[in-house]
Amino acid sequence: MAVDIGKLKKFVELALEEDVREGDHTSLSTIDAEAEGEAQLLVKEDGVLAGVAVGVDIMHIIDPRLVVQTVLKDGDTVKVGAIALYVKGSIHSILKAERLVLNVMQRMSGIATRTATYAALLAGSKTKVLDTRKTTPLLRFLEKEAVRIGGGENHRFGLYDMILIKDNHVDYAGGIEAALTKAQAYRQQHNLAIPIEIEVRNLAELQEVLAQEKVDRVMLDNFTPAQVAEAVALIDGRLVTEASGGITLETIAAYAQTGVDFVSVGALTHSVKSLDLSLKAKII
Repeated sequence: MAVDIGKLKKFVELALEEDVREGDHTSLSTIDAEAEGEAQLLVKEDGVLAGVAVGVDIMHIIDPRLVVQTVLKDGDTVKVGAIALYVKGSIHSILKAERLVLNVMQRMSGIATRTATYAALLAGSKTKVLDTRKTTPLLRFLEKEAVRIGGGENHRFGLYDMILIKDNHVDYAGGIEAALTKAQAYRQQHNLAIPIEIEVRNLAELQEVLAQEKVDRVMLDNFTPAQVAEAVALIDGRLVTEASGGITLETIAAYAQTGVDFVSVGALTHSVKSLDLSLKAKII
């Protein structure tokens, strides 16, 4: 799944307005406008690389004449000292693109690295790790792509592509039966081909959901692994199952042993550490 180029162009335009505005006065004052050069993107920390394709697109959006040679690709496991890519062309364009490309690739690589760590703990099981909407505003399309590169799967992108009935919706709607009935009617009325998922807080609420048969998947929120195992047995394949709430590197394997289809982990994106990368001039 490639990043939407139209969305990326809008992002780059806003980023340059924030960063460059009327001009990069440092480059304009110190480097001849016609000068050309070459730079290399260096890996300064071990991890999983992500954002290479996006970084190349950003450079070409900023200056289509830049020549980029990629050495590594998205999803590659990298070590300190590796070179991800070379870029050649206008020095002014290279310097204008530098910080934006690095910020994006560092963030995406940090997310991919963390996702890969979670995904590795699920190896051999049917369980997949999902992201959430706990993303940086306006960067969700890049952060979710990084999760995919790291071996995870994407949950809903936003509020528009799934009906996800959470605890507040249940309470405001007047209970599980009322919430599901209204959601099903709404989906039919608007002819929406989107799934309905509902969050449950305990096994009693799960029993209510199973009695309705108006839902596609169920989120088991803050269940222990033992409770998830019991819930999965009760569901018996009738619904897609998802465990959520405080699942960590220390506990994710125990959840996978329950047979649950997915575990969603907000920590893939909401507090990740960026991977250290650097763009350095290559002096010949």
